[in-house]
Amino acid sequence: MLRWVVAFCLFPMLAFGQSYFEPARGTELRRNLMAAIRPHAEWNFGRPVEFVVSDLRASGDVAYASLSPQRPGGGAIDIRTTPMYAHDQIDPEFSEGIYMHVLYQKSGDMWVAVHFSIGATDVWFSQPDFCAIWRPVIPDYCQ
Repeated sequence: MLRWVVAFCLFPMLAFGQSYFEPARGTELRRNLMAAIRPHAEWNFGRPVEFVVSDLRASGDVAYASLSPQRPGGGAIDIRTTPMYAHDQIDPEFSEGIYMHVLYQKSGDMWVAVHFSIGATDVWFSQPDFCAIWRPVIPDYCQ
């Protein structure tokens, strides 16, 4: 039974020809990816911001992240006290919290957060235009 469970859990990765890996905690790549999105998060949520990483994938010159921003030490961010709320850029009634999805691309020696969302209620990055570039890190979303 255990072998079946392991095989079943691995099937989606094998079926989509997974070519990505998760940058480990403490690695330069992981730090660089978080550093690339941090200014966007701080602009929208105020400073300081750290991230709980739900999913982080990298392959070649592209990467994907799903993140939960928080205050250092685990403090929750009250969306109603953020710059983005003050500027009417988010309505808590019509968003999925402050969860972030990020698509990155490497430019020279630097990682850039090319596209991101906050509180998205759909899988916007599964569109063909995004899949054409980021399929290596989001094969499960690119059908």
